[in-house]
Amino acid sequence: MKRIFLIVLDSVGAGALPDAAAYGDTGANTLGHIIEQAHPHLPNMEAMGLGLIPGVGGPRPVNGAGVYGRAVEVSAGKDTTTGHWEIAGLRLDTPFPTYPDGFPPEVMDAFEKAIGTKTLGNYPASGTAILDELGEEHMRTGYPIVYTSADSVFQIACHEEIVPPERLYEICRIARGILTGPHALGRVIARPFVGTGKGHFVRTGHRRDFSLEPIGPTVLNALQDRGVFTMGIGKIEDIFCMSGLCESDHAAGNPACVDSLMKAMARDFTGLVFVNLVDFDSVYGHRRDVAGYAQALEYFDSRLNEIKAAAREGDLILLTADHGCDPAHTGTDHTREYVPILAWSPEMTGLCDIGTRRTYADIAATVADLMGVPERFGAESFADQLRNNR
Repeated sequence: MKRIFLIVLDSVGAGALPDAAAYGDTGANTLGHIIEQAHPHLPNMEAMGLGLIPGVGGPRPVNGAGVYGRAVEVSAGKDTTTGHWEIAGLRLDTPFPTYPDGFPPEVMDAFEKAIGTKTLGNYPASGTAILDELGEEHMRTGYPIVYTSADSVFQIACHEEIVPPERLYEICRIARGILTGPHALGRVIARPFVGTGKGHFVRTGHRRDFSLEPIGPTVLNALQDRGVFTMGIGKIEDIFCMSGLCESDHAAGNPACVDSLMKAMARDFTGLVFVNLVDFDSVYGHRRDVAGYAQALEYFDSRLNEIKAAAREGDLILLTADHGCDPAHTGTDHTREYVPILAWSPEMTGLCDIGTRRTYADIAATVADLMGVPERFGAESFADQLRNNR
């Protein structure tokens, strides 16, 4: 392959993993429940074999072309950083810390001292509900709102007219520097918002994620070290702290990220474009919006037509996810699930089942294999199935 376009449909899981009960996620199935309850029209992904993945459901293709399967997460956790790192070949044995009771005094005291102001909140909350709870007090006092969730995140919300985004990013970098050692959680997230009062606050597209730096090399590093072009679109640069990336477009939202992908596909290069489509997770999954999630899947599937039309000989379109966030599930936020794998190139003429892969890292091994890079990250490439499906 000359060019690989790896697209992560953030949170689009494909059924509970065998160890889901340990995470409170028994019965979770993001794709399965959405297809069952909302019946989205997804002809392009279905033609690649979506309905043939165990547990997903939906129509089975008659004259499809592509490679389909699913993968197991072996890392401890179910968050964005853990999932993306494993996709890129880096697995975690110990989960990132979480804070169901809020952050301890040693964290908050150090943070408030470093930023020179008190804070509000410090408890798990919905990112939209907490704005109604504390947004007006934030506007009166200027104190940043700090909150977390079931995931390993330290989230800081500030009104853009009270604390400009660049200052919020600076505050987040301070928090990132404090959250080390036993408190080295996965991400510090800047959550800027606007609005006049309760019921009218809206988060903006200026969100930024400040992840822990990767603790080892990934397929991005392996490619870049050998002079192969790598590009991130969306929050990929945040998740990997730009490690292994030659270029990035921090586009915000699914439409903007797909638009950026289309521009990248019009360029001449040999290498990998790594895309994250965050809206499935942040806009619909966490808000338990089944209908909205289904519509977002339909939107992406319609754009998949354009993506496939722009593909050249030697290109590979590779779709997967990083975890689940089942909007029909009543448990925790993210859900511990298999992730789907769908692959297509213009040369493919039939459907090929690659089965259940034992780790997300098989994707990294496959990308490296197709790009002629020797690293396999302790995983197994399915490049031969891709090459032979022509």
